[in-house]
Amino acid sequence: MTTHETDVVVVGAGTAGCYAAATVADEGLDAVVLERKDSEEAGHIACGDALKGADAFPEVIPKSKLEPAMTNVEVDHGRFEIPQEDTVLDIPVPGELAVIDRWEYGRRIIDGAEDTGVEFHYDTVVQDVRQEDGTVTGVEAVRKGDPMTYDADVVVDAAGSLSLLQDKTDFSDATFDTNVDYSQFCSAYREIVEVEEPVEWSDALVFKPTERAAGYLWYFPRTETEINAGLGFQMTEEPMELVDDLKADLRDREEFEGAEVRDKLGAALPTRRPYDSAVAPGYVAVGDAAGHVNPTTGGGIAGAAYAGNYAAEAAVEAIRNGGPTEDALWEYNERVMDHFGARYAALDVYNILSTAVDVDDLMGLLASLPGEKLAEALYSGTTRMGPLLMLRTAVSSFGYWDVIYTFYKTKEQADRLKQHYADYPSSPDDFAAWQDARDEIMADVYDVTGADPKY
Repeated sequence: MTTHETDVVVVGAGTAGCYAAATVADEGLDAVVLERKDSEEAGHIACGDALKGADAFPEVIPKSKLEPAMTNVEVDHGRFEIPQEDTVLDIPVPGELAVIDRWEYGRRIIDGAEDTGVEFHYDTVVQDVRQEDGTVTGVEAVRKGDPMTYDADVVVDAAGSLSLLQDKTDFSDATFDTNVDYSQFCSAYREIVEVEEPVEWSDALVFKPTERAAGYLWYFPRTETEINAGLGFQMTEEPMELVDDLKADLRDREEFEGAEVRDKLGAALPTRRPYDSAVAPGYVAVGDAAGHVNPTTGGGIAGAAYAGNYAAEAAVEAIRNGGPTEDALWEYNERVMDHFGARYAALDVYNILSTAVDVDDLMGLLASLPGEKLAEALYSGTTRMGPLLMLRTAVSSFGYWDVIYTFYKTKEQADRLKQHYADYPSSPDDFAAWQDARDEIMADVYDVTGADPKY
């Protein structure tokens, strides 16, 4: 067995992994990325291709490096189609937005990481985690058929949803979040479709609920004629039935008549709050492997980039100052919660509500809400909805008053939860007490929504 020694080993060459490795190398330490795909397929990932926050990425990989992968920068709103109500909602999207060629983007971030000195090992499948006295010290893998050991001061888990590394690591003496279940994740499937004529909605991200409550369709225009058509659905649902819903909808839309499918791909992604703690001695999880995805939209590229950057900065500092203990890596948790974790946790409350509300009632409620309020709820995790707006909304949505009242009470709990996450503990010492208080809020969330417990 060949042994490779490095300061930091990163498992996975996605957004989080590349930004983590690039940050380590930029700080002058050694980083190696292990990627199971070959060099040609690396970066080819199933994705909606919508990149929100394109104007604010960590600078370690310059934005100029990514811009050639941005194929449509004219998108400025969401288009929510609600067949049950014969309604189309235009929802403003705050911040800079771009639709990308995800494969080209994947190549670009790999190139950007290589520019900083990162070493990539392709065709490398991680099989186990090395651990001594509770501290992770590396991984075991097979590279092009040959067994390999990678010894490292820190392992960065960027291996995606339901990461194998987490199954192989003993977290019994760590704060690392193990309250993870497949039902907190969804599957996604997408096709890249070439149409004959430009679509009328090339400046919008199109969303549409499936006939079943557990899924939604999307149509994201890479260009006026190249469309990312996909769907997301909870892992508890039958995948093929929902894929049939996508294919049926494609057949029914005039703009897709005569279209040609260029590519097909599927993946899993989290639709849950961020991990309570994503650190353990010698180990940090980033991106999808730590639940760093907006649970209402599935957007995770920007969060993954920053998570990788924050994790690497914490790892470098820990390596240089006594070793990567849980205390030394803890600042990474704090920065994630401060930047986007609190917001994503609040957004998850609306996901929980959606599991307990009849789909027709939910669509009726959405059709009655002003677009800017939906945008606030979808992207900020809260919305200002006072009594006067409640009254106006109620007048326009006769028959959905009970749902509106439940939404309003749910919003109060989401705001409460977001504020609690703003008080995330500054060390592991206060972590258990913080979790207990959070779980009390979640108990109220379940009472208000009537949903079954998710965690």
